[in-house]
Amino acid sequence: MTTRRTALLIADIGGYTAYMGTHRMSLAHAEVNTARLLDRIVAAAPGFDLVEIEGDAAFLSRRVAPESDATLSDVLRTAAAMHRAFHAEREYVVANLCPCGGCREAKGLTLKFVAHVGDVALQSIRGRTKPVGIDVILLHRLLKNDVSIREYVLLTDDLYAGGADLPATATGITADLEGIGPVPAHFVDVTELDAGPGPSRPGLGARLASTFSAVGRGLPYMVGSKKPRRDRSPAAMG
Repeated sequence: MTTRRTALLIADIGGYTAYMGTHRMSLAHAEVNTARLLDRIVAAAPGFDLVEIEGDAAFLSRRVAPESDATLSDVLRTAAAMHRAFHAEREYVVANLCPCGGCREAKGLTLKFVAHVGDVALQSIRGRTKPVGIDVILLHRLLKNDVSIREYVLLTDDLYAGGADLPATATGITADLEGIGPVPAHFVDVTELDAGPGPSRPGLGARLASTFSAVGRGLPYMVGSKKPRRDRSPAAMG
């Protein structure tokens, strides 16, 4: 099976488990709001291909040209754009007029990233093609780590060695990954990568539109014709 050098990136919504409530309306709106956030995250990364949505995370990849020295810069720039889009959309979710927990408690959601570059193979099953290999497993297992801040980009040293300038606060750690062993990495606060203005407060018209959107999109979950996602890629996690 032919392999190719690929940049791998996961954008993972933090606080998702606690956010998903048990009340029927709250669960419906929590699922709708999570889908909205994931859609905006993916749209903010046009240079990357969406591999799949894994529950509360977006798994993306990008083929790396031989001898490229721009991979790390591209990953950091993309993470900053995705983080900005996530928080802008979260403002609209929180500002809507629905009083349910699925809308009000979205303010506690955060976004973190893990990124790596490695050699992957492409596997096709029933018309779907996905990157596979030890580097894909490594990336997913990096989601369980000891990073002490809530919103960050965690970079393996394979990617960190790409040469882009990081904030002086970039911190080195060693992640001990099950079945793989120690993996040296660095993390940086994702907010330090984005010098742009923060998200603006939506006006009344935008708040009303967001409210009707949540109600309309939540109806299929309310009546049971659509089920919430719970999956994270078992092949990668195992």
